[in-house]
Amino acid sequence: MTEGKVDRYLYHMRLSDDVLLDVMKRFQAEMVKGLGRDTSPTATLKMLPTFVRSTPDGSEKGDFLALDLGGSKFRVLKVKVSEDGKQNVQMESQFYPTPKEIIHGNGTDLFKYVAECLTDFMETKDIKHKKLPLGFTFSFPCRQNKLEEGVLLSWTKHFKVRGVQQTDVDIDVDVLALVNDTVGTMMTCGYDDQRCEVGVIIGTGTNACYMEEMSNIDLVEGDEGRMCINTEWGAFGDDGSLEGIRTEFDREIDLGSINPGKQLFEKMISGLYLGELVRLILLKMAREGLLFNGKLSTDLCTKGKIETRHVAAMEKYKEGLNNTKEILTELGLTPSEEDCIAVQHVCTIVSFRSANLCASALAAILTRLRENKKLIRLRTTVGMDGTVYKTHPQYAKRLHKVVRRLVPNCDVRFLLSESGSGKGAAMVTAVAYRLLSQRKQINEVLAYFRLTEEDLVEVKNKMRMELERGLKKETQPTATVKMLPTFVCGTPDGTEKGKFLALDLGGTNFRVLLVKIRSGRSKSVRMYNKIFAIPLEIMQGTGEELFDHIVQCIAEFLEYMGIKGARLPLGFTFSFPCMQASIDKGALIGWTKGFKATDCEGEDVVDMLREAIKRRNEFDLDIVAIVNDTVGTMMTCGYEDPNCEIGLIAGTGSNVCYMEDMKNIEVVRGDEGRMCINTEWGGFGDNGCINHLRTKYDKEVDEGSLNPGKQRYEKMTSGMYLGEIVRQILIDLTKQGLLFRGQISETLRSRGIFETKFLSQIESDRLALLQVRKILQQLGLDSTCEDSIIVKEVCGCVSKRAAQLCGAGLAAVVEKIREDRNLEHLKTTVGVDGTLYKLHPHFSRILQETVRQLAPRCDVTFLLSEDGSGKGAALITAVAKRMHSVAEN
Repeated sequence: MTEGKVDRYLYHMRLSDDVLLDVMKRFQAEMVKGLGRDTSPTATLKMLPTFVRSTPDGSEKGDFLALDLGGSKFRVLKVKVSEDGKQNVQMESQFYPTPKEIIHGNGTDLFKYVAECLTDFMETKDIKHKKLPLGFTFSFPCRQNKLEEGVLLSWTKHFKVRGVQQTDVDIDVDVLALVNDTVGTMMTCGYDDQRCEVGVIIGTGTNACYMEEMSNIDLVEGDEGRMCINTEWGAFGDDGSLEGIRTEFDREIDLGSINPGKQLFEKMISGLYLGELVRLILLKMAREGLLFNGKLSTDLCTKGKIETRHVAAMEKYKEGLNNTKEILTELGLTPSEEDCIAVQHVCTIVSFRSANLCASALAAILTRLRENKKLIRLRTTVGMDGTVYKTHPQYAKRLHKVVRRLVPNCDVRFLLSESGSGKGAAMVTAVAYRLLSQRKQINEVLAYFRLTEEDLVEVKNKMRMELERGLKKETQPTATVKMLPTFVCGTPDGTEKGKFLALDLGGTNFRVLLVKIRSGRSKSVRMYNKIFAIPLEIMQGTGEELFDHIVQCIAEFLEYMGIKGARLPLGFTFSFPCMQASIDKGALIGWTKGFKATDCEGEDVVDMLREAIKRRNEFDLDIVAIVNDTVGTMMTCGYEDPNCEIGLIAGTGSNVCYMEDMKNIEVVRGDEGRMCINTEWGGFGDNGCINHLRTKYDKEVDEGSLNPGKQRYEKMTSGMYLGEIVRQILIDLTKQGLLFRGQISETLRSRGIFETKFLSQIESDRLALLQVRKILQQLGLDSTCEDSIIVKEVCGCVSKRAAQLCGAGLAAVVEKIREDRNLEHLKTTVGVDGTLYKLHPHFSRILQETVRQLAPRCDVTFLLSEDGSGKGAALITAVAKRMHSVAEN
């Protein structure tokens, strides 16, 4: 019988690429089913979470024990993993037989036997006194709830032990990990090649595992990072989806097996069944007179007489035909030359089909990895193990070729695992051990940032004391919270109208605005503005240069708007601490936010602006009010909501203002009505009253800043510094070897690279870790998945603390207002501005929760301000004009 005839006879076993692509599609759909909460109970692919959350990163070290129970033999290993610059794994192991009565006995006996072997091994190696971490390779489907706990779902591979199904597998040593052999394979290869994220076994049984995104695994809490999924792919097709390609021989094998109807994919692929498939085909062909002249032998009719090792021998290049003749003769047959060629071809078709089917399932996994990572091309490594893959002469080559054909957009390296189940179990344990000790160290660092309710109550009470000190005449000069009077004595009442100019100087940009306010029924505010940059050399030059630059910008704007001739009232938002003597007189107390212009501190800012206008001698303006941006924020919101009497800025800087009763403001004459107080609370803590809450990272940031020892509260709560705190923590964690593989990059060494906007992006809930990695890559930080999780966590702790501290300060302000007015309950509105509050995904929520928690008798509404510094300055000017004319009349 010729090869062509065999091909026709076994036509159904020869699968075209179209069929393989179809199998691949079905496999992908089953994976999705297996991962979904509602669909997983009926999915054939169990997609079991293994709680292995990381592949080796090369820094693993220590002594580990490994147990390997999964086939005909059982072994105990001691594995030494060392990391002194060169990765190294040394293993000592001992095989123990697994007697038949135990394989088919009951659960207690099996585990008693395992424990006895373990004890024997520890005594021989003299390590009984050490409590070593242990990894247990248990190569049967388990449903795990934790890394060290697994419930056996079903026995496979001829094992039938009573009383173990649905019970937990456990032994008394420090069990850190229960590992499936497939996962062990991936981990062993992962130690040698960190790209490895898939493990495949094609041996007695067959299975695959791979690293899946946590956000896709419904059955496990949490969305961060990745976890290895054990697909248990042998059961693929148990729902009938492979009926189109199963042959009569597959059905016969299934009916004669110990688990009919189960593991149908495995029965077409794995070493346990390949030899038997060949025997059934040869038997039928002989019965039909197509082989051996129609003669049968007892052995050919006996189950299990042809094994996979025979198939491998018959397919050997060169000596294959001789081997075939010998094997057939041993089976009591007298084959002709032609028979031997035909039998060899049957073997090829059966084993090639196995490789084809494996390839299509693996192609599905690789495609899923590529899509998870949103890549056009994927570069990855697959860890391989199993007797069929290792010992069959053509199998590996065929598998690789078909995989590359089915997924041309994946560059795959196949890496042979050594001792996946032993070394692999130790690797999983080592990685778990590394993650555990890393977790402990990271928690120790971040513990400094976690504030208790007592901490926050204490901050609130201390802030309250400092507010009082700033208002009293005798303590004001030494107070850290300056409580500056602003001479803004009213909020808008809706009758404001006219054209106003506003200037806004508060950061690296400077704005000039024209604001048209209409009152009455068509109450509205229209604004026109232009933004100008302030170069660094002017920010840090002389005061005269700074104000000349400002006036030049105003001139350009007036020209641009065509209003150079009009003498318009002007409000000047000057977002730096000023001591005001009246609404249009303010002496600069000290620069903040990176400004350092000389000859300004102690000078009247309005005078300096008037002088510069005179020097230019092109236009004249009526400077009505000098305004702090925090007050502007309160005024803008006050225009919308008359209840608004507090302004909060949580952005580059941090500050609060509020309407205080005149009688409490000792530094200003008069007891009637109210005045807005600019607290300048950023200086809170400069006297050391919150030192115990400052971490070494806060101190590092403070020492590296332009104004060491000043604005300590601001440095813990404002956008300008949070990224810098994060950077200091990341450097420390990297030095401890907990991040970026212990490598501090040039970027990470540079001050200020970690802008606060990165914090907002990294902490966004919508961002997958992939995007976090991208942001870190832009910063020149090559991060792994675990690194990204840690960075995200660090950002979260730093920004949460900032929001809580800010909330505690604000609670002090609203409680003060409530008590001063003798109210049981205060209803008030806070006008808020600032990028941190507006753009950070959690800051505003945590801040509001903290205020509610610490000031339960205040009902505080938060209103986002629109352009407090521009519109606010115009409104203050308008209110001042209005009150001025009322006073005059």
